[in-house]
Amino acid sequence: MPKVIVPVGLNLGPSYRYVTPPDPNPEYWEVRLGIDSEELTDEEFQVWGRAFVDPERHSRLEVNRDTLHHDVIAAGTGPANPEPVIDRLIERRLLIEYDTDGDLAEPFRRIKLFPLAEGMGNTPEEPDRRHIGHNGISLVKVTGVMYGIWAFSSTEGSLWDACTGLDEDNQRDIQAGEDLERLTASQAASQAAVTIPMLIASGCAFLDPVQ
Repeated sequence: MPKVIVPVGLNLGPSYRYVTPPDPNPEYWEVRLGIDSEELTDEEFQVWGRAFVDPERHSRLEVNRDTLHHDVIAAGTGPANPEPVIDRLIERRLLIEYDTDGDLAEPFRRIKLFPLAEGMGNTPEEPDRRHIGHNGISLVKVTGVMYGIWAFSSTEGSLWDACTGLDEDNQRDIQAGEDLERLTASQAASQAAVTIPMLIASGCAFLDPVQ
């Protein structure tokens, strides 16, 4: 499977110049990245923003470098050659690539996951699934493990720290006699890896780099 590509940072919108007459073109687009913000050119923002636009394809893990390249060209509003821009955004930590089937410790040590939506709990019909959404509308349905990662992992040093913390808690509870299935850090990370692209694209969470 090709590596997925996911946007990092929180969109703060366009910044216009103080000029008369008003200039309809933004001077730059601002994205919060950790304790700082990044200024993106219009071409950079078109590529970065295009990585958000299709939650359904993100849910199928179909958004990667190649599809992003083709989507930018098809939209006709970004650079004619998106590849150098994609590379630059990855270098600036505004995009992240990872293999959902690969070793997730390295990429997950570099990011944190922050919730952006409402936790809506589970339902009598599906008690093993939790809903996340906006204004009472469910946008994403996740496992209980992923719900906990979404809600609480930002309190840890990194996303990988959150996964190892779940592993430690699980082992402690099993040793205390609770009837639980084994949950390793790698298993928790695998659940996060396949769910994060959809969470980001649906506006239910955002990624931030570890400082």
